[in-house]
Amino acid sequence: MPSFGAKSDAILSTVHPDLQRLFRRVVTRFDCKVLSGKRTSQEQELLVFAGKSKIQNSKHLTGYAVDVMPWPVDWSDTKRHYAFCGYVKGVSEMMGIKVRGGFDWDGDWTFTDQTFHDCPHWEIVALPT
Repeated sequence: MPSFGAKSDAILSTVHPDLQRLFRRVVTRFDCKVLSGKRTSQEQELLVFAGKSKIQNSKHLTGYAVDVMPWPVDWSDTKRHYAFCGYVKGVSEMMGIKVRGGFDWDGDWTFTDQTFHDCPHWEIVALPT
């Protein structure tokens, strides 16, 4: 059974507990790596400058966003990225954790209308009641 390595686990511990619960469940069936969790405003500014993020006021600043990729990481394997995104979305719905992924910003399950594809990005939309 897959599990997070020490580095992924440490990064995941910086984000909201619901994201931690979600990805600790996901990793048991779909091996993945946590790339980024809570960020400082300076880190976010550098990512915007580098074109890797589009906004300054990212949910990463509050720990309400996390970047997670299927393992092993292969940025060119977009089919695997989208399979992973669908799996994460399904698990999140089963757990009652409302998230939005960078693979489908508007949540319409149409991927061709995206102007910025950010498959690793997951953010909390609403906290469970």
